[in-house]
Amino acid sequence: MADYKEAPLASRPKTLDPAEYFSLSPEYRRAEEKRAALRSQLKRQYLQQLNNPHRKELIEDPALTRWTYARASNKYIKPTPKTSLIGGLIGVVPLFFFFVLFKTDRDKREAKIKAGTYKRPYHLSA
Repeated sequence: MADYKEAPLASRPKTLDPAEYFSLSPEYRRAEEKRAALRSQLKRQYLQQLNNPHRKELIEDPALTRWTYARASNKYIKPTPKTSLIGGLIGVVPLFFFFVLFKTDRDKREAKIKAGTYKRPYHLSA
């Protein structure tokens, strides 16, 4: 612990912070150990199910279930005036910008061709 150097962009881990580590109550430490034991048991159970060569049922992964629900329910991305404006600026405005840009360039070139003043940079016939 004495040789630990602080990372410039990361905070010190809780386990290495002496003020946080040594001032913990015994009840809190027991609760942390119980939570860690429960997590390790769940992880071991999941890995046993995953690596069972004779399994025939589907393995339920709670994290994957939560992620799928969050993605499907779409309760984190709500349509608001701000998101609608940003979507319009990113999706619609560039289309109109490039349409106007290409249309004006084509119209200018066509007017020059009709007037006979346009010098074609590429010759299609030799």
